[in-house]
Amino acid sequence: MAKKLDLYRSYGQKLISLFVRLMFSGERYSLTELSRSMDCSKQTVIRILNDIRMAYGVDIEETFQGNRKYYRIKRPSSPMPIIPLTEMEIRTLQMCRDFAEHLMGKPLYEEATRALLKSRALLPGDDNVFACHFAAFRPGTIDYSPQHQAIRTLIEAMDKKAVCRLTYQGIMGKAAKTFYIKPLKLFSHRDTVYLHAQLARTPGERYRSPKFDPLLAVHRIKAVELTDRTFEPPENFDFEKVFNSHFGVMKDETFTVEVEFTGWSACYVAERIWSPDQEITKKDEETIILTFTASSEPEFTAWLLSFGAEGRLLKPDWLVKEIKRSINGMKKNYRNGGQSSGK
Repeated sequence: MAKKLDLYRSYGQKLISLFVRLMFSGERYSLTELSRSMDCSKQTVIRILNDIRMAYGVDIEETFQGNRKYYRIKRPSSPMPIIPLTEMEIRTLQMCRDFAEHLMGKPLYEEATRALLKSRALLPGDDNVFACHFAAFRPGTIDYSPQHQAIRTLIEAMDKKAVCRLTYQGIMGKAAKTFYIKPLKLFSHRDTVYLHAQLARTPGERYRSPKFDPLLAVHRIKAVELTDRTFEPPENFDFEKVFNSHFGVMKDETFTVEVEFTGWSACYVAERIWSPDQEITKKDEETIILTFTASSEPEFTAWLLSFGAEGRLLKPDWLVKEIKRSINGMKKNYRNGGQSSGK
């Protein structure tokens, strides 16, 4: 009986969550997006949508873009009633803000704080919502304060589907380069903010399709400005499918790796998801074998070597040889006991 009650409660929570999302955002969501965000099947999402229609008499708009279906509840023409956030909702937003402070930079962090303070003022009575329960560990992170205007411009460009003129300093580039892009998504990865975009045609020049879409580190953007040109995002664009299907933020040819971990590394690795297709096999009490798909050799190599002697690549053979070369190169750096060779 308890399991059946949990099932009803879970379904009810999903129904309310979906209703609130559609009702108050006014945005359209694809069936795939709703299924992923609610962690349930597409059939369950459709069932919930039908229940919302029948129970509340809500008109849910259905549209197509290509072969993808989108859902939206149009906002009424009259002003929406002011519905204050609950104390727990504010606490959750505060936690997200503080955990991401180093990724936002000071100006955007202060903006988020002002938004929380405005919502807090609507809470009844005295509260202790802004007690300092959350923080972020910042050594090795990037200060994004100088990039706040670039981030604002990119957000505006994505909202308006506007092509941007962007000046960018590559990590090994001798000089900054200027080119045109179609911004698609800002995302974070290991304390770094990236922009996933498509290359746009430079006015007066012939367009040449690049091998890979631009993947730009936001802190290396020197300038960005909106143009009066617009673009349509690629049909059926799915960020999750492109970036979260394999290990590695850089997307090259995929390859399958098999790695043996021992000691503390085995426990650490087993606690985490490195790729959605990963498989972990326990060899003995202190050893595991991790198998997954990767798309970036440099990222995988750096990750594996960070475990020292407790991580050993078993397959593929060609990458084992490359790892050996990297280790031999590291040995050469310490032949003189860490002293400079004078070269």
